[in-house]
Amino acid sequence: MQSTASALGKPLRIRPKKHMSRIKPLFDRLNAENRAAFIPYIMGGDPDFETSLKLMKQLPGAGADIIELGVPFTDPMADGPTIQAAALRSLKSGQTLAKTLEMVHSFRNEDDETPVVLMGYYNPFYAYGPEKFIRDASDAGVDGLIIVDLPAEEDAELCIPAKAQNIDFIRLTTPTTDDARLPAVIKNTSGFVYYVSVAGITGKASGDMTAVKAALSRIKAASGLPVAVGFGIKTAEKAREFAKFADAVVVGSALVDLGAKSYGNPGLEAEAAEADNGVNAVLRLARDISGAIRAARNA
Repeated sequence: MQSTASALGKPLRIRPKKHMSRIKPLFDRLNAENRAAFIPYIMGGDPDFETSLKLMKQLPGAGADIIELGVPFTDPMADGPTIQAAALRSLKSGQTLAKTLEMVHSFRNEDDETPVVLMGYYNPFYAYGPEKFIRDASDAGVDGLIIVDLPAEEDAELCIPAKAQNIDFIRLTTPTTDDARLPAVIKNTSGFVYYVSVAGITGKASGDMTAVKAALSRIKAASGLPVAVGFGIKTAEKAREFAKFADAVVVGSALVDLGAKSYGNPGLEAEAAEADNGVNAVLRLARDISGAIRAARNA
């Protein structure tokens, strides 16, 4: 058994490596194809477990290259009103971190290729138990983690143990991540770097194209990793513009908001017809965005 020191003083005993992350092979393939990845974000459990699982299972067929699956939390610091509302609907429906891992496990019964990244805040992971979480996440087939509020200074808490189990730890960088801070942020980052195109919360307008392009070049040169861009990308046209130079484009609020408007009675168990309407609406938008991203470098 391996032992990794936790920042809180408890050693994490991690089992021998079991799987390899699917993220690097995916980016290697897309680099050879000269196209960016499409990363849709959905909230696990929104509006209920079965509906979000149905959507998750169909996203690869709608063009998703990587799925970013949200873990609901009551006090998200980086999420705008759309994602906050989705988290509350999810929690009201009974979603937990354990059920989110159950979603991934069920997804893996049908899809063993599409990378899945969990995005959330550290409190649910800490309550679950870091050692148990890493073990269960590996067993479920999780490829990467984005833990918004766990800084580089706390890498021993979850980042390094996760990497020891071949689960990539993906860091957020922002327009305020300067050259003095960047080395610490990317030191233990793996899989890809997530660049937040605006200084603010999800759902705002996307960043200036010229400034984002320069930032991505700087981060990619410093990290040697693919760089995804997200926050504020709401349309297929905007996704296409970013896909001309970014390694991946993340779209979240636009998909979540469309689902919320289509599911019917939010926060309650969705009726079958309403759930299908919501899923199909989100899938249509995902196909449009994916098509735009795939065509971005063909002109």
